[in-house]
Amino acid sequence: MAALPRRDILARRDFLALGTAAAAAALLPGRAFAAIPTGVKLHGLSAFGDLKYSQGFTHFDYVNPDAPKGGQMNFAPPNSTFNQSFLTFNTLNSLVLRGESPPRTELCFDSLMASALDEPDALYGRLAATVTLSPDRNGFRFELRPQARFHDGTPLTAEDVAFALKLYKDKGHPNLSQALRHMTEAVAVDPVTVDLTFNGKQSAQNILAIVAMPIVSKAFYTVNEFDASTMTPPLGSGPYKIGRVAAGQTVEYERVADYWGRDLAVNRGLYNFDRIRIDFYINRQAAFEALKKGDTHFREEFTSRVWATGYDFPALRDGRVVKREFPGEKTPSMQAVALNQRRPQFRDVRVRRAIASCFDFEWTKRVLFYGSYERSQSNFEQSDYKAEGLPSPEELALLEPFRAELPPETFGEAVMQPVSDGSGHDRKLLRAASRLLAEAGWKRAGNFVVNEKGERLRVEMLAEDDGIVRLFSPWAENMKTIGIDASIRQVDSTQYEQRQSNFDFDFNLLAWSIGATPTADGLEILYDSRMAKTPGMRNYPGTESKAVDALIEAAGKAQSRVELVTALKALDRVLRARLDWIPTYHLANHRVAYWDMFGFPEQKPDFGFPVEALWWFDKDKAAKIGKG
Repeated sequence: MAALPRRDILARRDFLALGTAAAAAALLPGRAFAAIPTGVKLHGLSAFGDLKYSQGFTHFDYVNPDAPKGGQMNFAPPNSTFNQSFLTFNTLNSLVLRGESPPRTELCFDSLMASALDEPDALYGRLAATVTLSPDRNGFRFELRPQARFHDGTPLTAEDVAFALKLYKDKGHPNLSQALRHMTEAVAVDPVTVDLTFNGKQSAQNILAIVAMPIVSKAFYTVNEFDASTMTPPLGSGPYKIGRVAAGQTVEYERVADYWGRDLAVNRGLYNFDRIRIDFYINRQAAFEALKKGDTHFREEFTSRVWATGYDFPALRDGRVVKREFPGEKTPSMQAVALNQRRPQFRDVRVRRAIASCFDFEWTKRVLFYGSYERSQSNFEQSDYKAEGLPSPEELALLEPFRAELPPETFGEAVMQPVSDGSGHDRKLLRAASRLLAEAGWKRAGNFVVNEKGERLRVEMLAEDDGIVRLFSPWAENMKTIGIDASIRQVDSTQYEQRQSNFDFDFNLLAWSIGATPTADGLEILYDSRMAKTPGMRNYPGTESKAVDALIEAAGKAQSRVELVTALKALDRVLRARLDWIPTYHLANHRVAYWDMFGFPEQKPDFGFPVEALWWFDKDKAAKIGKG
């Protein structure tokens, strides 16, 4: 049985470190963003708390600064961002909504700052040597490193930074333009100085998303159309550039030997492979066979059946392939189903609860998951932002103004999904689901329930993967038992992305990770009322709620981590009571298999797992297994 690879919501985590989004930190007292000094050149920024690394640090603690360069990793990416696809690609431009691009194009670009994967929300200068806040905190001056260069040898200047950010605001992928909507000016003061100005409506953490955005070449996009779906490699300045490409099949990223930033503290010990290759397969079984044959060197396993029974092949038995688990990130993550409330049959929460009751997780865990996975309850699972028990007085203070709008369950114990008897067909739960449908006005007529117009309650479950079809099938059968006309529609990757982006579905599954210190911009992508009408955003259920919008605003205005946790716990209560998303399941660890030809730091950082950046090729190990 399968889980979904993750979509990373670019809330603030460094664009080059999207091996995972950042994760939820333990409660830190820390100082507020508002306490960060103005008028002083800073080498780093943090939302809450002091920076771990002081001015002049030489490398992050979680890297091997002496890691050798060389070798190749054939890599199956476990996550993606923006318009990237795991199954195919028809463009090399990841920065717009149009088309499907390959994962890891971000390796070709630099950003103003880079995040530390052992801190929840700290970033340090990459393109920018320093940043200075204006007295009103609505302005940021970045001094760029004069040695920054694009791959064609031309300087990367303040003009490029200003151009790129204005371009994203106007034409970029919605995840980019959303974060930039409060930016009023981006001005190149001189070749190495750029000023960003905001209107005062931005959240304090908004700048953390912007400094992680890739910087593109003004000269390149003056002669090339930015929002085109194109196989022309963009001009970048990062540690890699696009090499060999076979559209829809293979992409290779080649390390830039004379990369201008190779000796920066934020880069030392990273980006070690001479070549990173990604091959695309039509289904998970074909991708697994590629690992067994040695065509793929690293794979994270999302199919429980395969993890439990499939890893018994010659290369694993003789030790050439290693199967192990690595700790997961301390991540507020979620995998959940959206029922599209733009369609009238799903607007009644009782209908959504009835459909949720048809998912027998206990049976699924035993039969399809081979005992792995735990039931998810929260939109911020595995984090301090998960609501538990009764609301605190501070949470109630945020919720009370919206009592008339909110389901009464919001103000009681945090809503939990029903527990079945594990039979796969829990009669008690299905009877309760039938009562909910009847209360919502759906009456039985033969094999189906119908509304007052005689229309059936239809649910089409959208899938692009055989493993997800296997997950959906027993869920659909239980829906049919209570009279719902349920069906599964499996489509190819291109259709799937188009239907998701345009909200053309009834029932859709999403896995996401949103960041250790979620910004208002990142939360809005998933939950804000305005995003319900914006194609390409992740508000798949079509949530439109004044209470939700207000709680996102409260999170954005938080001046301490305690205030942020309070706001997000209140938001979690609302989302769970409304059942905008039906939580499914989660796994605590990364399940991976790799050919034993790599070196890596044994202590994994808490807030990321970008193996393609952290690991290195070990010549001696490779020679021993015939991969030298």
